[in-house]
Amino acid sequence: MVNSTLAGRPIWLVRHGESTWNRLGLCQGHNDDAELTDRGHLHAQTVETTLRTEPVGTIFVSDLRRAMQTATPLASTLGMPLYPDVRLRERCLGVKEGGPLTAVGSDVTGIRDESVVDPDARPDGGESLRDFHGRAAAFCAELADKAGRGALPPGDVVIVAHGGTLRVLHACLNGIPVDQMSWMPVPNGTILRVCLEQDDLARRELS
Repeated sequence: MVNSTLAGRPIWLVRHGESTWNRLGLCQGHNDDAELTDRGHLHAQTVETTLRTEPVGTIFVSDLRRAMQTATPLASTLGMPLYPDVRLRERCLGVKEGGPLTAVGSDVTGIRDESVVDPDARPDGGESLRDFHGRAAAFCAELADKAGRGALPPGDVVIVAHGGTLRVLHACLNGIPVDQMSWMPVPNGTILRVCLEQDDLARRELS
């Protein structure tokens, strides 16, 4: 598990609101053409309403537009800066980005029946799950290091990112290796609360 310096500090993992490419059923990955739909902006407002009363100390966010748009209402209400980080991007899907999700099989994703079956499978030009897990682990290690050095402001940590990113972050925070990960659905607007001291997970799905 990640360094005990994060013990007792709640971490909120938030998936971005519905995007235009979510609605069209397209692979997004690192592509930054998609933006929030009207429903996605409602998701973002619900995130703001849910977390504005929490003792938030820091907001990290994927630098991709759909995540930034989701995080902005909360940051604006709290009068806090956003800290974009490329390591919080969705898994890179290479040549599959922009194409239909239905055309992406387990032979390139390494995922079947909501489980990881091949952590080293990758689409052309894209990342394997092992690569993806590795960059999430690097982010978590740096977060723990900052907490240990007193370089992380007091309060809860909010991370606004993507469905795949939330899965690998949750695995890294809980010491789950990539080949033992599950790949359960994470709807747009989902909020996960992780508290390492109690090793609990409270999940709220926003409609």
